Amino acid sequence: MYLKNEFLSNILVFLLFHLIFCSRGDPAPFINVTEESNIDFKHTSGASDRKYYLETMGAGAVFFDYDNDGDIDIYVVNTGYMPGTSQEKSPSNVLYRNNNDGTFIDVTEVAGVGHTGFGMGTAAADYDNDGDQDLYLVNFGPNVLYANNGDGTFSDVTDQSGVGNNLWGVSCAFLDFDNDRDLDIIVINYLEYDFSDVPSTYDGLIGYSTPRLFKGTTEILYRNNNDGTFTDITGKAGLSNPQEGKGMGGVVADFDNDSFPDIYIANDTCRDFLYHNNGDGTFVDVAVLAGAAYDENGMAKSSMGVDCGDYNNDGWLDLFIACTEINTLYQNNGDGTFTDETVAAGLGEPTHLLVGFSPSFLDYDNDGDLDIFIANGHFQDIIESLEVTKTYAQSDQLYRNNGNGTFTDISSLFTDSYFSERYVGRATATGDYDNDGDVDIFVVNSNQKAILLRNEEGNHNNWIQIKLVGTQSNRDGIQARVKISCDGVKQIREVKSGSCYASGSDKRLLFGLGQKDRVDFVQINWPSGIIQTLENVVANQIMTITESK
Repeated sequence: MYLKNEFLSNILVFLLFHLIFCSRGDPAPFINVTEESNIDFKHTSGASDRKYYLETMGAGAVFFDYDNDGDIDIYVVNTGYMPGTSQEKSPSNVLYRNNNDGTFIDVTEVAGVGHTGFGMGTAAADYDNDGDQDLYLVNFGPNVLYANNGDGTFSDVTDQSGVGNNLWGVSCAFLDFDNDRDLDIIVINYLEYDFSDVPSTYDGLIGYSTPRLFKGTTEILYRNNNDGTFTDITGKAGLSNPQEGKGMGGVVADFDNDSFPDIYIANDTCRDFLYHNNGDGTFVDVAVLAGAAYDENGMAKSSMGVDCGDYNNDGWLDLFIACTEINTLYQNNGDGTFTDETVAAGLGEPTHLLVGFSPSFLDYDNDGDLDIFIANGHFQDIIESLEVTKTYAQSDQLYRNNGNGTFTDISSLFTDSYFSERYVGRATATGDYDNDGDVDIFVVNSNQKAILLRNEEGNHNNWIQIKLVGTQSNRDGIQARVKISCDGVKQIREVKSGSCYASGSDKRLLFGLGQKDRVDFVQINWPSGIIQTLENVVANQIMTITESK
């Protein structure tokens, strides 16, 4: 009876939204401003007649303020061509500087970050606590660490830092797993792959093979030695599981509220991992016991990207995983376990024909609860010849949080908009690039142009945005937990580095306040253990809060 009532409730909500939006003719909440922003990035997948499985992947991007001018910039990873498959030179990654007028300029060459390796993912953070954002890149092949020189340029410090792991990395994140103020690095690796891979035949058509044919590999955890170098402590920390691991995405956050960051790994065709931080430099995989390894039917998913956020505002971080099958929403029960709430939340049926790659929790309308954006796109480019109900390019989705534990897919309400178009979606990064108080989205598509989506709706409500500067903790405040309260309604956010799929979002925390014009209190729980509180904070401002001593 409960599920039936929830289903009917979701239908009524959808019809209500359809009536309101269609009758008013409101524009879509996001509009494509790529051209007017001067962003001209086209991803190159390296697609060839040889059908290397590598070609199915996409690449990521990160929002970060590399020049400390208060505006977030964009770094986009490119992939390129397989050796011997093209006469063309592989295109490089691109750094776009924000001009603070709605436009960007390509500064890749000047900055010295035009890497041309077979790129996958990226993350940005101040790993050396010198006040500047550094860049880490993961590739099919050696990874790269760029140290920010503080003058608009970067230096490749990979060799001296010891983080050039050359497994097939897809995603990465900076974290302070031991709360020692130095940011460490987690690299999420995918498969053991070589170019003897033979393409598969489907009904006489040559297509890409499946990841099930390849062995998995292990994640890599690098501990920061606080001298410009890192040490691989994967085995010692208990993170090595190559038998089951085929990592695509990952997110680092404190899921059990014990003040130590845990690690969730989304694995492709294998069960997912949830590494609980023991607080002594080691981790233990509790995914099976926690109910976060398989879907509600006990099946391993083809997980792609993952994000976390407190969608029901109960003070515990939940998980959303994008999959080639139905996506998965795990509700955190607050007792070390999770419950698969996908169907009950209305997130099952709208996704069963789509392949989700990159999910993002975001409060797009600033009403105080987290919504979900998903970049979709199939991995098999001949899928339309094999299954009449599926397409290669697909529409992205925006789910509005109804505030009662359910979501409504509102994407189809906005005809003649971005959401009516189809792309081969791969990665997303979110952030307020124009500093107007609502969250914008950058989408990287496979073998297509990247897209910048400007939020047109969020700042109709009130908001507050918080940038943290650590002194006793790492300078970025990564893993700091921020709680706000407005008239008794509480929200939490946690500063994190990489998430979604192969990407990183703005580390500033944006809270939607609805019609509330002030915040009763802002509480910051720093990784150092310091708790800092501000009271009676006025809305609609970007605040920089420095850790007290």
